[in-house]
Amino acid sequence: MRTATENLKNRMVQVQALSEVIDPELKCDIINLALVYGLSMDDHHCVTVRLTLTTMGCPLTEVLETMIERAIMNLVEVEKVVVELVWSPAWNKNMMSDYAKLVLGVY
Repeated sequence: MRTATENLKNRMVQVQALSEVIDPELKCDIINLALVYGLSMDDHHCVTVRLTLTTMGCPLTEVLETMIERAIMNLVEVEKVVVELVWSPAWNKNMMSDYAKLVLGVY
């Protein structure tokens, strides 16, 4: 069983890895776009990423899932990655970081 400090460290490393996943259409990372709603790792080293998209029916869903899986699987201790699509709460541009808003020219 991992300590709270180890869990926090793992989470920070996972968030950093996800910040390298760039939405091919918007040219900004999924962390700053606020597309990641949840992130957890169980005792079997399976990381679950709760992900939303800017629109339902996004043609890049599979591409993003593959990019996320590759980014997380490169981390030490990770045995499996599950990407869970969620739609609630509905994503909106106000959720983005100031950085993402600047990149996309949204203010």
